[in-house]
Amino acid sequence: MKFKLKAGNQILALALFAYAGTSFGATPSTQELQQQIEELKSTVELLGQQVKAGKSSSSGAAASTSEPANKDDISGLRADLENYKYDVQRLRDYKTAQTNRTTTITGSTQVRFNATTTGTSTGAATTQSTARASSFDIPLSTIAFAGNLFKDYGEGHNLDYKVGFAYAKESSTTSVTPTTTTLAATSLFNLQDAYIQYGFINPAVTGLEDANLNLSFGQQLTVFGLEAQTTDELKPAINAAQFVSGLGVGTRQIGLILRGDYSPYVDYGFNYRAPLLEYAVGVTNGSGPNQSDNNSQKDYLARIAVTAPVDYTSWLRELKFGLSYQTGEKNVLASGATVTTPVDGKSERYGFDIYYNHLPFGATYEYAQGRDDSFVTNLNQPASGSNIATTNTGKTGQIRSVGQTLTLFYTWGEQWLKSSNGTGQGKYDDWWPKTYQPFLRYDSWDANTDNTAASGTNVTGKIDISTVGFNLFFAETTKFQVNLNDYHYYNHAKTNYQDLIVQFQFGF
Repeated sequence: MKFKLKAGNQILALALFAYAGTSFGATPSTQELQQQIEELKSTVELLGQQVKAGKSSSSGAAASTSEPANKDDISGLRADLENYKYDVQRLRDYKTAQTNRTTTITGSTQVRFNATTTGTSTGAATTQSTARASSFDIPLSTIAFAGNLFKDYGEGHNLDYKVGFAYAKESSTTSVTPTTTTLAATSLFNLQDAYIQYGFINPAVTGLEDANLNLSFGQQLTVFGLEAQTTDELKPAINAAQFVSGLGVGTRQIGLILRGDYSPYVDYGFNYRAPLLEYAVGVTNGSGPNQSDNNSQKDYLARIAVTAPVDYTSWLRELKFGLSYQTGEKNVLASGATVTTPVDGKSERYGFDIYYNHLPFGATYEYAQGRDDSFVTNLNQPASGSNIATTNTGKTGQIRSVGQTLTLFYTWGEQWLKSSNGTGQGKYDDWWPKTYQPFLRYDSWDANTDNTAASGTNVTGKIDISTVGFNLFFAETTKFQVNLNDYHYYNHAKTNYQDLIVQFQFGF
């Protein structure tokens, strides 16, 4: 049997071996015995010191180190890692939407109830037995995909994209084969946004004090006024201002738009950036969304806005004045039954707006005017109803239309306060403080300012809408809205009425 001795035992064995060796020789003298005893004594003392030192070091090592891993421990760790890799891969394959480029998916939906004092059949089959006084509707539902095609980490020359689709309700249709039948309105999804955007100057990368400059190419919102280029989730009222659809400035167009700003004021403490000057210029088809140009000319647009050059604590913070202009060619057609060859006519849009949003007070005002060529009978007379020709007379006059909107609102709550919106609160992302916003709105629209008569051929098309509303923001992407509208017609042949609209709008 082989075995090893510890260092202390080896010394003791050597000492005993030496002592044993002398015992087989001559009988030692007293002096030699005394010397051997002293050596043995010193050896025993040395062994005692080593034993004490060994116990101290072994107890310290046990406190600071763990038992070495064995083969079973390593195999268990490998199995746990393989299980984790499998779970991650499975979640990616079956539970995660995958794209070739970075993509963000957003969308919004409106669920609405409306009741009116005057029945209507708009948006439904015209063969209904009675006009409806109330209805549940889904007026809007959108989905959009936005992301990055190229990212410049140094100077921010990013190439971004956006593709969006929107729910649209078709009007009722009439079929004449085999029998005349009126069909109810249906719905479908139409292409809404489809553009790429290149950043020449990107303050989000280079610094918020730098100016912003980017170019968008494709189908997008045009730059006119405030409400026409504000998305639905940010509008205070449920219904858009009348001039937006009346002048066609809220429709998307296909073309190029250059946007930028100059001399921004930045307050990092309040996460606030306000450019002194914002501008935009562009060229588009002018024929609307998903349409090729319908003539040989293009539409040109421009906008400029100036923000009061004050710091964050000033009561003039967020006071902004804007001017908008659009000009282009339109196809002028006679309104009669006889088909005529269209001719090119002038179409212009002018706008002025004021924006003020200094929590808790806010106000917006917009004035918009349109001028559109039309066939007339007498060039020396205004383009009123009696002078607008139903055939191509070779003479064109201008139809002038005017709209204006004033909105006053008061906001209290914490949703837009950086210190209270959940950042650093130790709460889940779906927690969001509530915000309350009552408002008043006056909206006026006159489709033809020359039609001033209350009845007859030159009957007025002017209408005023007064709104009392309330918005409750109870999540980052969700709000509850109530609007009470009063419709006043200047045409005495039409009946004034009121309606109540209740709506939930939610997004993701």
